[in-house]
Amino acid sequence: MESLREFWNNYKGAIIGIVIAILVLITKLYNLIIGIILIVIGAIVGNYIQQNKEEVKEKIKKFIDKI
Repeated sequence: MESLREFWNNYKGAIIGIVIAILVLITKLYNLIIGIILIVIGAIVGNYIQQNKEEVKEKIKKFIDKI
């Protein structure tokens, strides 16, 4: 019994992570999670472009000139 308790104390984070991953796969929540991640990435990129318009324009011009 003591070895089981020691095993749980050492690996409870991994066990909980595995259980959560299995639940996400079974319920197909990964589609929702991927969608949310893409929305957040889009918001971050949009905000960066808005805050650094001139710098982004320069980088795009240089990239187009290389092509």
